[in-house]
Amino acid sequence: MSQNTTSPQPSGGEDPEAAGGGVTIGSMSGGSIATGREGRAVSYNTTGGAPLDTAHQELLTAVRELLAELPEAAGRGADDAALHDELVGLREEITRSGTAEQGRLTRVLGSVRRWLGSQAAAAGAVASATAVVQGIAQLLG
Repeated sequence: MSQNTTSPQPSGGEDPEAAGGGVTIGSMSGGSIATGREGRAVSYNTTGGAPLDTAHQELLTAVRELLAELPEAAGRGADDAALHDELVGLREEITRSGTAEQGRLTRVLGSVRRWLGSQAAAAGAVASATAVVQGIAQLLG
């Protein structure tokens, strides 16, 4: 029984062993990689914001769920559109800074409550909206 010991050929056609090595990456998420004698890998994370405490993480999850429940842009009425804009602003602030200012929390709380009292509140979105209200109330104390 024989074994094939031939190294795979890179797309350039040269033998990796003759060229000084080779790298194969099946999947990579985050981080960095360097090869060769003078190789240097530097990784900067510019996509994440500040770490979230539990209350902000729960609120962010509830905001994302409510955003997913709102109608698509073409189907939004004025109430849906106003709530959507407020939620997007809150989501961006929490994601960027890890927290939300009290004034924004108070505005969003009022928007969600108005939306819940309007005809725009879809039955499936009520639970998500309630979670947002509870999350904001917890942060406001």
